[in-house]
Amino acid sequence: MEHGEGEAVVRTLVENHQQFLSFLERRVGNRAVAEELLQAAFVRTLEKGAALREEESAVAWFYRLLRNALVDHYRKQAAEGRALEREAREATEVGPDPELKSTICACVGALLPTLKPEYAELLKQVDLEERSVPEVAAEVGITPNNAGVRLHRARQALKQQLERSCGTCATHGCLDCSCQRRSGAKA
Repeated sequence: MEHGEGEAVVRTLVENHQQFLSFLERRVGNRAVAEELLQAAFVRTLEKGAALREEESAVAWFYRLLRNALVDHYRKQAAEGRALEREAREATEVGPDPELKSTICACVGALLPTLKPEYAELLKQVDLEERSVPEVAAEVGITPNNAGVRLHRARQALKQQLERSCGTCATHGCLDCSCQRRSGAKA
């Protein structure tokens, strides 16, 4: 695409901005998401504008680009939804047997204050007090999906703290934190 053609294509696309936005908003149901997708498509057009074939109009080409962006958006959204559902399901499943629970390291409780307060509280209520994610979410004033995401992030943060504190024991699944006390290592 030559320079003059490129300016004409950009001008045509900008003139149709509102129609593109309406097209996306009707399909995603959210203006902010539609604007985000449209902005990304404009950027992509500037990067790959040479893909525009002479025989097709810039508008038709751009609508095809927007449809592809919608497909990608819904794929990503579906994958995130499945991950959240899996996390919420795992969080509400029955906890470990009493013997295993009694061997869980006391250092976990000591590490909770080193986490963000909202992470520590969620871990305490869901994992230690064995309350359901939806119940805790309602109490805190967030959605169960948001609580599932927060719980996942809290567990990741706790895992990192455990690995820092307990070293290879935590990395390899050792449930005996007395190794730290025996070796005199510091947290």
